[in-house]
Amino acid sequence: MTDGDTATRQGERPETRFDRRLIPPMMLGSVLNPVNSTIIAVALVPIGSALGAPPSRTAWLVSALYLATALGQPVVGRLIDLFGPRRLFLVSTALVGVAGVVGTTAPNLGVLIASRVLLGFGTCAGYPAAMALVRSEGRRTGQDNPAGVLTALAVANQTVAVIGPLLGGLLIGLGGWRSTFALNVPLSVAAVLLGLRLPKGAGTGASPRHGRLAAQLDLPGMALFAATLLSLLLFLMNLRPSSWYLLLITAVAGAGFGVRELRTGTPFIDLRVLAGNAPLLATYGRALVAYVVSYAFLYGFTQWTEEGYGLSPFHAGLVQIPMFLMAIVVSLVTGRRKAVRGKLLIGAVGQIAACLLMLTLTADSPVWLLLVLALVFGVPQGLNSLALQNSVYHQADPERTGSSAGLLRTFAYLGSMVASATTAASFGPHAGTDGMHQLAWIMLAAGVLFLLITVLDRGLRRAGTPPAA
Repeated sequence: MTDGDTATRQGERPETRFDRRLIPPMMLGSVLNPVNSTIIAVALVPIGSALGAPPSRTAWLVSALYLATALGQPVVGRLIDLFGPRRLFLVSTALVGVAGVVGTTAPNLGVLIASRVLLGFGTCAGYPAAMALVRSEGRRTGQDNPAGVLTALAVANQTVAVIGPLLGGLLIGLGGWRSTFALNVPLSVAAVLLGLRLPKGAGTGASPRHGRLAAQLDLPGMALFAATLLSLLLFLMNLRPSSWYLLLITAVAGAGFGVRELRTGTPFIDLRVLAGNAPLLATYGRALVAYVVSYAFLYGFTQWTEEGYGLSPFHAGLVQIPMFLMAIVVSLVTGRRKAVRGKLLIGAVGQIAACLLMLTLTADSPVWLLLVLALVFGVPQGLNSLALQNSVYHQADPERTGSSAGLLRTFAYLGSMVASATTAASFGPHAGTDGMHQLAWIMLAAGVLFLLITVLDRGLRRAGTPPAA
């Protein structure tokens, strides 16, 4: 029986249902970034050993991807808002394959980092495209509360996160660390083929109808935004007094960006609207802090389990699995509930509890205690990502769904950059237990800040998800 027959028998017209043909490219596109994030977590130590690089240098393999993606996602999201997701999706996912070839054949760490930059730009379109498609399908069907689809999107990312560390360990065992980069070639081919299913022009309906293309894109605003973010992230990755000039560049570029966006008629990021949307700003702040904790655990704890605890990359990946399995279960159980405040409060408490448990670990701790820690971390992992995603969907300007979703990822990547910088600073040349404890204290402080932001946010006290701004 076809979907159309089922819909007819249930009294539901096909045009009122989400187009299921869009789900596979949405899911695959959105998970390209997390699959590369989780695989590299277990590959950092083997890469460092092969190329003679300490953790402070291999940390750039993490930062390079997020640096590129943090810059690219709002830009690509804005392009998706204007022109629809299809072309951006196809170009970006094709770039993932190019990055896979470069990484597989890289002769040194510098070229390997360059491949991660290409991966960052290549994975830019997946998530904003998916959110824009959810918005456009909501308009088409007249059912603009797609909790099921949003939950599926979150669960897809959590599922890939489960597979990533284990898959990375298997690939490293079978073909060495280079195979973790080669994986992007078939993934890119599959994404491009699935992307051909996307309808031309689908998006939020904000396609430009007048004026020059450059004016619609606000290229000066994009450039100033990129300069602000790039200088800030470079400072975070090089926390030394001699890097003070990067903060000066950040301040000057940021001021220029603000002046530009307030004066232009077609801003890249409408600061007036954003400034008046306090709930959305609070969501972005929570995302930054939440991902400091999440990524510090993903990268820092994983490196410690290999160097400080003595596990192989494969077994280090296995230790992460309880976290992601718990996150999937939590997302599925709570996904259709509209209220986000309860999710965020429980997620905050879960982060704090996990950080406190992390402080008790030593090189002599039993393996089961590591598994318990991963299990506890899974609760905030599932609740926070789902609540943040749903908040942005309902709080953002419908005409800027793609760029708003991109900004959510940008703030998440800012958090990941802070996590990467603090991980490198905590460990130094060796990922030992003392460095892991120092990192845990920083994570605990971030977890407490997340709790305070959530408790003090009065907008979350309303029942249900906040309405669109």
